[in-house]
This record gives sequence, C-alpha cells and structure tokens, in this order.
Amino acid sequence: MSGARGLLSDVLLRLLTRYLSRYKLLLAGVLIFQFASALAALFLPTLNADLIDTGVTAGDVPYIVRTGLWMLLVALGQILAAIVATFCAARAAMGLGRDVRHDVYSRVSGFSEREISSFGAGSLITRNTNDVQQVQMLAMMSATMLIMAPMMAIGGIIMALRQDVGLSWILGISIPALLIVAGLVISRMVPLFRSFQTRLDAVNRVMREQLTGVRVVRAFVRESIEEERFRLANTDIMVVGRKVGSLFVLMFPLVMLVLNVTVVGVVWFGGIEVDAGNTEIGTLFAFMQYVGQILGGVMMASFMAIMIPRAAVSAERIGEVLDSESTLVAPEHPVTDKPAPGRVEFNGVSFTYPGAEQPILSNVSFHADPGETVAIIGSTGSGKTTLISLIPRLFDTTSGAVKVHGVDVAQADLDTLWGGIGLVPQRPFLFTGTIASNLRFGREDATDDELWAALEIAQAADFVREKPDGLDTHIAQGGTNVSGGQRQRLAIARAIVHDPDVLVFDDSFSALDLTTDARLRQALWRELPHVTKIVVAQRVSTITDADRILVLDDGQVAGYGTHEQLLESSTTYQEIAMSQMGADESEVGA
Repeated sequence: MSGARGLLSDVLLRLLTRYLSRYKLLLAGVLIFQFASALAALFLPTLNADLIDTGVTAGDVPYIVRTGLWMLLVALGQILAAIVATFCAARAAMGLGRDVRHDVYSRVSGFSEREISSFGAGSLITRNTNDVQQVQMLAMMSATMLIMAPMMAIGGIIMALRQDVGLSWILGISIPALLIVAGLVISRMVPLFRSFQTRLDAVNRVMREQLTGVRVVRAFVRESIEEERFRLANTDIMVVGRKVGSLFVLMFPLVMLVLNVTVVGVVWFGGIEVDAGNTEIGTLFAFMQYVGQILGGVMMASFMAIMIPRAAVSAERIGEVLDSESTLVAPEHPVTDKPAPGRVEFNGVSFTYPGAEQPILSNVSFHADPGETVAIIGSTGSGKTTLISLIPRLFDTTSGAVKVHGVDVAQADLDTLWGGIGLVPQRPFLFTGTIASNLRFGREDATDDELWAALEIAQAADFVREKPDGLDTHIAQGGTNVSGGQRQRLAIARAIVHDPDVLVFDDSFSALDLTTDARLRQALWRELPHVTKIVVAQRVSTITDADRILVLDDGQVAGYGTHEQLLESSTTYQEIAMSQMGADESEVGA
C-alpha cells in the first residue's frame, strides 16, 4: 500500500507542478505574505509575555500603551498579510482548476469513439468536474498552509524553548502523539477515497442513462426497477462516504483531546514552576500560546495530509485522461489539398473492434465519384454504420485504405477532411439553443436565407414556419422537444448548411414517412447534384434510384451495382427487397 501511495503522490505532485508553475508571481506573493503572517503570529506571544511580566507588574502605563500599540499593529499586519496571501492562493488555485479542465476537455474532444467508450461518458464528466475540484481544493489549502503550518510548528517550538526549556518535555510527548493519530487515520483513507470516486462514477452513469433514456424507461414500465438501480448505486456511495465521515469524526476529537491534554499539562506543571518562582506568569502564558501555535501547525499539516489521499486519487484519474493518446493520430505532414473533391474510395478495407474475435468489415472495396449517390444496405449488424464511420476517420482501418477527396484519410489534415464532409448520424443530436443556432453549427456565417434554403431541401421549412418563433424556436438538449422525424430533418438541414463535398446519411430517413422520404431525396438529388451522397438505409424504396448500391452481409460485400442489377445477381439483396416490397413488386422493379 505504501508503494501505491507513493505513486499517487508522484502523480499529484507532477500535476500540481505542471500547472502551478504558470502562476509563479501569485505563488511568490503567497509565500511572502504567509511568511510575514507567520512571523507576526510568532512575535505576538513574546510581546504579550513582556507586557505581563514588565508593564503590568511594574504598573508602567507608558510601557503598557507602547507595547499594546505594537501588539495592535502586529495583529493588524498579520490580518492584512493573511488576506493578501489567501487572495493570491485563491487566484492561483482557480487558475489551476480552469487550466486542468481546459486540458482535459481538449484531450477528450480529440478522443476517438474507442477511448470515449473505454472511459465512459459519465466517468469523463466526473473527472473533469469533481476530480478537478479535489485537486483545486488541495492546491488552495496547500498555498495557504504550506508556509504557515511548518513555520507555526517549527517556529513555535523554537520560541517556546526560548521561553521555558523546562516545560519542553510536554511537547516531546504531544507532538508525536498527534502525528501518530493523524498517520493512523490517513493510512485508512486512500482505499476509501478510491472507492468513493468509483461509486461516484456509477451514480453519474446511472443518472445519465435514466435521463437520456427516460422514454424507454417509461415505455417498458421500468420506473420501479430503475429507481431500485439508482438506490443501490446511491447506497453504495453512502456507505463509503459514511466510512470516510467516520474517520473525519474520529480524527478531530482525537486531535482536540491531544491539544487539550497538552494545555492542561502546561497549566499544571507551569503553575508548579510559577509557584516555585522559577517561571514568570507572562512566560507561562506565552508558552501556552506557543503550544497552541505548535499544535495548530501540526493540525493544519494533518488536515492537508487528510486531503492529499483523495486529491491523489483524483489526480491519478485526471492523469489517466491526460496521458491517454487518441488512436486517431494526426499525420506528421498532413495533406491539405483536395486533388479529387467529392470522391470517396474504399480499397480492401477491413476493420476489427478492439478485443473482438472477428472483423466487422472484411476486404470492402467500392468508390463514389463526385455527384454520385452510393447506397449501403444490409441486415442489422452487417457493418454499415462502422463502414461510414471510417469516411470521416472516426475510426482507423485495421487494413486497407479509405480515400476522401483523393487523399488517404490517415494522411489528410483532419480539419480539411471534416470540413468537406457533412455527416448525419443514425441518432441525430441537437444542442441546447435555437433552430438557427443548431443549423449554424454547420457554418457560423450562414445567412437566414441559406438556412431556409437548407430547410426547404430537408423538408423541414413547413414545420419551422408553423413555430411562433420560427428560426428562433428554442431547442432543448438533445432535441427532446421536437419529434424524431423533425429532429432528423433538422440534422439533415444542418449538414446541408455545412456546404460539404460529401454528404453521409446513416439511416437518416428512418423516422420519415414514405412521402416525405421521397420528396427529401428528390430535393437532395435536384438541388445538390454536385455533392457526393453516401446513404445507409434499411428501406429498399429509399435507395432504388441510387447510382450504385453496396450490399453488406456479415461485414463482406454481397453485391455491388444498380437496383436492377442486384435484383438479378445478388441473393442477399433479393431477400431484402422481397421481404419489404413483396416478390411481385421486386420483379416489377427489375
């Protein structure tokens, strides 16, 4: 366990060093003003002792006034120094949190689907919020206590020995006792904090799934089962949190016990010394104050030590994200040219998911020339979505090559590649905002006329006009306040606004009725004749007028040609067509 803790501390130290080094001036201010505040705190008990032993005893009023004013000025200076130090520490810690969140977000936004699935969306959100907050809090506490705690402890010991060496043996007992108590408690916190963060991920995951899939939950009358699922996850985190809380509850009473016993010991044995005439009353009071400062410094250090395990666990989780490299590695010399705009070509492409025994795609080859429409059809699980995910390089091929605009996507500049592709995913997602803001997600400088033109092509203009606010109609997160068909048409319009050379539709017409489907396809072919269209579809009626149709069966090409050619040559396509249209219609279509 000690080796694990050391590793965690190294990760935490590396994270703090990397980001706090950007705020050297603020940290310098923290060190200077914390040092000044600690010196003032150490100087006050000595002035107090002199005031009691000299001024009060002799009745020297001018001395009392002068010393009292000095004490007042020193106390005021300590307060001001502490305020400035805390201000600088807060600015540095908040800046650290902002920078870490930015870097985590930037790294995650560059992840492929593989890395996101590996971590889990809920865990990535927790790492960029709760985990960063834990490290940020430690940075804040470290900055405010890093100088104060050791100076109060070490400086207090030195000043206490100056006051009365005879009572120092009490410190020799109380300080080790305090350190032992803190060490025993902290050693039990590391596994609990790790378990707590894991269970927090579970709560976030369950909550996210239930909110996202609320319609499915209600449709299958699973409310009670999902409530029980959340209750179990919530209970798990409560049990671990209760154990952590018990350690905190145990820690502070034990520390206060040591502190109070030490003070009683100082009063008891110091009173004997005063009674024997070996020690002045002011010296005894000063010694008591120094004992409080010493133990206070040890308590601050113990409190920081309690925070370190949880922050170390959080730092490790953050480090896992920052150290993870995306499988989509940008080429050293990215190609920004487009020698063949709009051309899409697959040459012997195979793809296997990590850990899978069989490839999802095997030796797939086809091409689409500029302005052509190539449809992809096949049974569920045949690899259609995986195939089109290779076009914008959401995944990298296991073997073979995918070329877009005449350039291998593995060598293409990613911004150039994505800028020339408009993708409408199988489950279209709309962002919180308005219809206009969602459409302009494809191109920010698009005019209202261009938005309406795209809506007309996507057969969405009519229902948008019926909205009281038109283009300014509010869209909820995920587009949950519009129907599935409306969401698909808005997503298609967004892709059109993007003005790409290649449009990719992943079963993007599934929520449309046959009439709307037909009108939309006619508008696409008529208004965008220069744009290459890759269409994944389940309905044969959607793709009969495609220039070529690629039939996939268990990841392999089972046919490639026009609708009429495939009805004559591909058994798989014939089965699909007859299952949807009937044998007679298939023959007529031929």
